[in-house]
Amino acid sequence: MDDFDALDAYSRSVSTVAAEVTPHVASVRLPRGSGSAVVFADDGHLVTNAHVVGGGTHGTATYSDGTEARFTVVGADPLSDLAVLRASEAPSAARMGDADKLVVGQLVVAIGSPLGLAGSVTAGVVSALGRSLPVQTRSAGRVIENVIQTDAALNPGNSGGALADSAGRVVGVNTAVAGFGLGLAVPINETTRRIIDTLLVEGRVRRAYLGVVGVPAPLPDEVAEHTGQHAGLRIVEVVRGGPAERAGLRPGDLVLTVGRSRITDAQDIQRQLFAEVIGTRLAITVLRNGAMVDVFATPSELVS
Repeated sequence: MDDFDALDAYSRSVSTVAAEVTPHVASVRLPRGSGSAVVFADDGHLVTNAHVVGGGTHGTATYSDGTEARFTVVGADPLSDLAVLRASEAPSAARMGDADKLVVGQLVVAIGSPLGLAGSVTAGVVSALGRSLPVQTRSAGRVIENVIQTDAALNPGNSGGALADSAGRVVGVNTAVAGFGLGLAVPINETTRRIIDTLLVEGRVRRAYLGVVGVPAPLPDEVAEHTGQHAGLRIVEVVRGGPAERAGLRPGDLVLTVGRSRITDAQDIQRQLFAEVIGTRLAITVLRNGAMVDVFATPSELVS
């Protein structure tokens, strides 16, 4: 296959995904902001970012064919940066995928409304998985866990739009631009589906909050042999004043277990941080300076 054929195959993949996904992505406007959203249910529900809706309760969605519809905000979850909208009119739902099946280097296509330019398409690859994103709100620091890192170009207005795989399945919701070509997206997987379902029913998600930023890391051979566990979560930042700092966790600690469950990435922690652990003592085992250390953290409720 020569260079032209390779480029043509790439172009066909991107254009096919764009044609399939774009009709299910809306440009959304609220009184105090704008962004994008993805239709995820045939009854007119869309998913976007919590930071896109802010404190708004209503707005207007514009689809790729020019159709406009009013929407109301059903609920938002700041910790996952996800929000659910209910529109008066919407096309059929996009096909949703499973971000847990992504691999680094895989082609992904971002579709949204950067700078208000609806239906914009960019493409790139999955640059990394399992990232944690610290974000500062007016009230406190927080961490968006397990985000997808991509080099697909994202700009203001892309937030809330679709990140799709080469089969046209939405695997992420574009959430932030860190600069220098770094794009981030909230994954669509079992954990975030639980969050979306809870927002649909209750309008909010009571979330427990620890306040750590970490990256997956291998365990030393002797520890892996002793525990049967081969990876943990290396803490790179502890949010000031958060439950993790109060418990004595430090940057450099390698988290092995939380609540006696093994931890290999940020999502393993996120799976446990729902309402039932708020205010309870949660046992955390870390590897620190070659020694196992047990601490007890008391997760607080995230306040947006």
